[in-house]
Amino acid sequence: MSFLEHLEVLRWHIIRSIIVTLVFTILAFIFKNIIFDNILFAIKNPDFLTYKLICKVSGFFGFSDNFCIQDLPFNLINISMSGQFSAHITTSLIVGIIISFPYFVWEMWRFIKPALHKNEKIKVRGVVFFSSLLFFTGVLFGYFVVSPLSINFLGGYFVSSMIENQISFSSYINTVSILTLANGLIFQLPIFVYFLSKAGILTESFMKKYRKHSLVIILILSAIITPPDVTSQILLSLPVLFLYEISIKISKYVNPKS
Repeated sequence: MSFLEHLEVLRWHIIRSIIVTLVFTILAFIFKNIIFDNILFAIKNPDFLTYKLICKVSGFFGFSDNFCIQDLPFNLINISMSGQFSAHITTSLIVGIIISFPYFVWEMWRFIKPALHKNEKIKVRGVVFFSSLLFFTGVLFGYFVVSPLSINFLGGYFVSSMIENQISFSSYINTVSILTLANGLIFQLPIFVYFLSKAGILTESFMKKYRKHSLVIILILSAIITPPDVTSQILLSLPVLFLYEISIKISKYVNPKS
């Protein structure tokens, strides 16, 4: 096949991925009550699973109910005429991207697969499964760990008792949805390292040599992705550092002589 023919094949893989994403986006738009009331706004409820676990852990270590979250002292308001509608569309699109991610990876795998040798296909045959597993693990981590702790910290932070927190509805939605999606994408690090190592771009020795530099980059990326609080940055940095160490092992497995 010529280069243009390859581009044509890739175009149709991308088009099918976009169509599936749009279908899930429309479904998310229709079932807005489930997406907003039962999922996104659940984090604002003191009965949220994460808060219950923190309370139980607090009691287990003898801190009584010091870390139990009884209330989140802020109200959500809409200050823009199109604020709720815009947030509805944006959130639906993010939900559509999250749900359709495995299909997108599968389409990309179908595009790459014909170019691989038989032994290469065997080695990477689980790429769709593991990529999807890592992605949804990151999504769950972002939703159940990073988002609630960020919302609790920022929503309950006061510089003076004379100030009452009235949080913009769009700000709250963007914080939760973007943090959730970003964590899913960041958890793809081992997959990227695997393919870069297969291509000879990354090696175990290179990753070990620049481990400290990577730590700085990870902290900077965490600061950009997360809200401006140290807690969220650390929470996001820890699993990424763990994934980086796993990625070193993956690189060694791919290139044992590197």
